[in-house]
Amino acid sequence: MTLQLQHTWEYRLMAWAEEALQNALPMPYIHADNSILDIAYQHCSDVTKHHSRTFYIASGLLPREKRRAVRALYAFCRVTDDIIDKNTDANRRETDLEAWRERVNLANPPHDDLVALAWADARARFNVPHGYATQLIDGVKQDLTKTRYATFDELAEYSYGVASTVGLMAMHIIGFTSEEAIPYAIKLGVALQMTNILRDIGEDWRGGRLYLPQDELSAFGLDESRFDTHIIDDKWRDFMRFQIDRNRKLYHDSWHGIAMLNRDGRLAIGAAAELYQAILSDIEANDYQVFTRRAHISTIGKITRIPRIWWRIRNTRIA
Repeated sequence: MTLQLQHTWEYRLMAWAEEALQNALPMPYIHADNSILDIAYQHCSDVTKHHSRTFYIASGLLPREKRRAVRALYAFCRVTDDIIDKNTDANRRETDLEAWRERVNLANPPHDDLVALAWADARARFNVPHGYATQLIDGVKQDLTKTRYATFDELAEYSYGVASTVGLMAMHIIGFTSEEAIPYAIKLGVALQMTNILRDIGEDWRGGRLYLPQDELSAFGLDESRFDTHIIDDKWRDFMRFQIDRNRKLYHDSWHGIAMLNRDGRLAIGAAAELYQAILSDIEANDYQVFTRRAHISTIGKITRIPRIWWRIRNTRIA
């Protein structure tokens, strides 16, 4: 049974996902020696391990070919994001991003661009619709001009571009039973991105961005001075409880989509979802201090959660 859509933003995001899927064309296999591809994939694995222990651990639960492909996907996303976030020359960001878009559109990228090479191979092997990669680049490009979001609907649309697209591409690598899995993947992507947003409030503010709905801040009696003073009071706690409760509901609503994935990929995606969701508990445990502290779960904490996640997946059935 397909997840029932409840909000305007869900219908809009479904339309975007279906558009990318319907316009998908088979990708030709690239021309590269296996030894070169092995080097490219290992580089993507190193990038994943360096930047995201959570994704690295979760992807490690996949079979070799799928594990290599999703780490190439992660590296593609990381390079895309870093063009905007790490480039100190504001005038070059858009130029560099468009050059990167052109490079990853190539069926046979230059062999010295290891991320583009591995991603092109993964995309071809698993027939990942290229429209999702285009939507991701467009989503990241928003950060060039947009630093505030008026409503949660706007934020959900942004989250689709930078996160749900990643889930939809990963879903094609892992394999799924039917297109009924799409709305679950979309909602999980929004959930993961919202967790990132809540965890990184302080860091994003220092970078000049605020990824929180302006209308909801006002409704809780908050203004932007809060992010300079770092005051944690009942207004802030109530606002954060509201955000976390909605975030957890997104995770809950997306969970049954796990059962629609191929069996060998369920634990990896379930682990990613549960380990990210655990960040919300760390935020709560530290009295919603996200201005100067970045919430996290230790490596041991992540590993010890895996058996419980496996048990939950084993007992999950298609809704």
